[in-house]
Amino acid sequence: MSEKLQKVLARAGHGSRRELEGLIQAKRISVNGQISQLGDRFEDLNAIIRIDGHTVSVKASEDVVCRVLAYHKPEGELCTRHDPEGRRTVFDRLPKVVDSRWVSVGRLDANTAGLLLFTTDGELANRLMHPSRMVQREYMVRVFGEINEQMIRNVTQGVKLEDGMARFEDVVYAGGEGMNHTFYVVINEGRNREVRRLWESQDVVVSRLKRVRYGEIYLEKKLPRGGWTELELKDVNYLREMVDLAPEKETMIALDAESRKREKARGQKIRRAVKRHEDRVAEDSKGRRGRNRRSTGGNLVAQGKKPGTAGSGKPSAGKPSGSRGKPSASKPNNKRSSGVTKTRQR
Repeated sequence: MSEKLQKVLARAGHGSRRELEGLIQAKRISVNGQISQLGDRFEDLNAIIRIDGHTVSVKASEDVVCRVLAYHKPEGELCTRHDPEGRRTVFDRLPKVVDSRWVSVGRLDANTAGLLLFTTDGELANRLMHPSRMVQREYMVRVFGEINEQMIRNVTQGVKLEDGMARFEDVVYAGGEGMNHTFYVVINEGRNREVRRLWESQDVVVSRLKRVRYGEIYLEKKLPRGGWTELELKDVNYLREMVDLAPEKETMIALDAESRKREKARGQKIRRAVKRHEDRVAEDSKGRRGRNRRSTGGNLVAQGKKPGTAGSGKPSAGKPSGSRGKPSASKPNNKRSSGVTKTRQR
């Protein structure tokens, strides 16, 4: 039975359907030497398929082993395969796969950290990302600004954004100090920057955002930033069942003692690598601040003023605007909190 080319390639792990449709439209895929067109159907497993000139493997659906990784994305990494500026991407630390490649299940923007799933099954990725599946995503979010009960009602009842109505399925207050407040929020879609935009609609700023759950797959506390772990067969089949795919029967996970020892050593190595990277970034930032201060001080001395003073001779640093009290909505009354409660219990 013939199938659309992008579906066959997605099932073989060469990208999501959306990504592959873009490659076909860009005339980057050929079958037996002929440039493919969007809508072409495919049934000959012996045909020679090339993406960007490289021959790729197309396996029958029963020969494809569905694998899923849970990755702890650090802030600063990009959700792209290649960055022209050479910045680190989420694919840089993933394990190599033969005759396939990892497909990300959705995206997180560069300044968002936390749980990101990858799979070798493009069809699974495509279905999990589709808005009709309403897969819950839970985030820990820290916001800066005054919060009250009316704001919480607004973001749970619905706010009109530039791409339509959006809302949080659940909001639970998790504490705070001064103008900084932490919440756990749940959404059912994966629209671009949806969590940030919902809070910004209430005139507060998101200062930290971390995804902690996708469906019933949680970000493990022991998983280091920049580290990954392969999901067990029961978790893979939970995701497949959720989007009406047949259960997987195989797993590539080795459960012997030697493999567990290597896994622990790999986690330690990743922690050290991420720490070195963050130290370099912090050192570079500190150096830039020092140069800026020296430059500013020199300019003021040249004008006959002391560094750190305004023209009147009084200190230029003033008090921050706004009050610094606790929010009136310390614990929003929301009964749909079972998923968030479960997160904190773990």
